[in-house]
Amino acid sequence: MSVATPFLSVIVPAHRGEAVLRRSLPALLASDLDRSAWELIVVDDASGDGTPLVAAEYADLVVRLEGTPRGPAGARNRGAEAARGEVLVFIDADVCVHGDVLGSMADAFHADPGLSALFGSYDADPTAPGLVSQFRNLLHHHVHQLNPGGAETFWAGCGAVRRAAFMEVGMLDAGRFPRPQIEDIELGRRLRRAGHRIELRPDIQCTHLKRWTLRNMVVTDYRDRGVPWMLLLLEEGPARSSATLNLRFDQKASTALVGLAALAVAAALVLRATAPLLVAAAAVLAVVLLNHRFYALLVRARGAAFALAAVPLHLIFYFTGGVAGVAGTLLFHTKRRRPARSASIEGNDVAPLAGRPVDRERVGVSGVRGPE
Repeated sequence: MSVATPFLSVIVPAHRGEAVLRRSLPALLASDLDRSAWELIVVDDASGDGTPLVAAEYADLVVRLEGTPRGPAGARNRGAEAARGEVLVFIDADVCVHGDVLGSMADAFHADPGLSALFGSYDADPTAPGLVSQFRNLLHHHVHQLNPGGAETFWAGCGAVRRAAFMEVGMLDAGRFPRPQIEDIELGRRLRRAGHRIELRPDIQCTHLKRWTLRNMVVTDYRDRGVPWMLLLLEEGPARSSATLNLRFDQKASTALVGLAALAVAAALVLRATAPLLVAAAAVLAVVLLNHRFYALLVRARGAAFALAAVPLHLIFYFTGGVAGVAGTLLFHTKRRRPARSASIEGNDVAPLAGRPVDRERVGVSGVRGPE
């Protein structure tokens, strides 16, 4: 007897997402997967604007969290508690999925019962204008395109996980990650430690709507990614080190070379000598050569002038990562361990609004699954 295609619960966490939801939710509804095969749940994370009203125009269920925002980890957990699908699909509010995304996800889980989770990639056509936005979104696209197949991590911007596996490992760690950080990466590491298999599918793509600035790029890479990721790696120990994504050898080498270039420039200033500048230039050239495939992508997508203008941003990216690595290491060795993880959230309400019919018997006022 053939195994039925799994029912999907698509969960979109949103905080003050009124504008982007008007673009991302219609993209979901344009999916080629039959509408009877999935439900759409939008979690309004204490937005205080028109987010729940916009969501209600498209969603089967709107989960409203009041008071202080819980962050995407907490919002996704509450959506998962209200979901009825065998597979939970997490889509960021500022992401427009391609039409085949949901169908490809359903097919993957149907064809491979041993697959616990998968995630896709941004496409090569980000919509936000400007050098920083284009560079950052294309960099994310490039990293995922290089690493298809088995993964040691997870990405919740456009990813899916079997509900049973998600609940088995304790959901996302909303206690440790109360704001957007590496909550999905940490979930992926726990899934792998529990023996679950995760696949990176670069062909499953979406368009990122986010507008980046230099400031929020640096803050994100230092505070919300670099430092917590280094803490996570040190807590796990060297045996858990991964050679995928940003932990590949060429990425580590690029970070080290940018650090060398920075030290050489500092030496040139202190010594008032030009020789260290030659060392810095050689290090920068080596970084470009190590990342030649990325620069080839930039040339194809945006032209040679854009690729040249992106070099300083790429150096800043690696420099910030290196500083974050040092800071995370110092923090790990000097601070007490963080409190025990907790994914529970209290005091939330589930409020079905206008829109598609809601099965009220399976969602109670507390927001948890009722008796079936």
